[in-house]
Amino acid sequence: MADMFQTMIGFAVSVSAPLSGESMASPFTKMIRRFRYGPPVVIVSGLPRSGTSMAMKMLDAAGMPLLVDGIRTADEDNPKGYYELEQVKTLDKAGDKGWVKDARGKAVKIISFLLKDLPADYNYKIIFMNRDLTEVLASQSKMLARRGESSTTEDERMRDIYEKHLRKTKELLWSAPHFDVLELQYKQVIENPAAAAQRIRDFLGVPLEVSKMSQVADKELYRNRG
Repeated sequence: MADMFQTMIGFAVSVSAPLSGESMASPFTKMIRRFRYGPPVVIVSGLPRSGTSMAMKMLDAAGMPLLVDGIRTADEDNPKGYYELEQVKTLDKAGDKGWVKDARGKAVKIISFLLKDLPADYNYKIIFMNRDLTEVLASQSKMLARRGESSTTEDERMRDIYEKHLRKTKELLWSAPHFDVLELQYKQVIENPAAAAQRIRDFLGVPLEVSKMSQVADKELYRNRG
């Protein structure tokens, strides 16, 4: 796990500066892309420990098809499951990315460091989970400690890395025509899950069951607040 965080640091430092400014994708462009490339891949993304697993569980409860493999099972850090797909971890590697095509019309969880490696010849609807970085770092530290591991990067250095990474990633998401983005705040989802569920349904434009989505957020799991 410690190695995973070191890999993230490498990703954050190496991300090339994307285009800045508002989204360049007009409604007409999006319509043409939808016609050409088919339904979008729904992606739940964000930093580690930012509420992505909770968002995936909300989609699952609402009836959204998911692309998961169940290899990483629930544990004390994520007692309700991780909802991951191992193939996602190879996005930044050379090789076949044909599985992305199969993800159209489904939801898959992809860590924010790998969004830049998605092939541009598909459409993506990104549900991006934001969480206070103090809480993220506290949660990561506790998870590593529970596993008998530790990060070799100090919190302030990690915070700086995350801030720069998030800025560049969001510039990419809001400028690239193959991305549509909905940003959610983890704390607000916990405090008002019904409103968050409705925003998700409106954003995706599919008949998800809002009431079932809103029942997923568990305040008891809002831990590690720094």
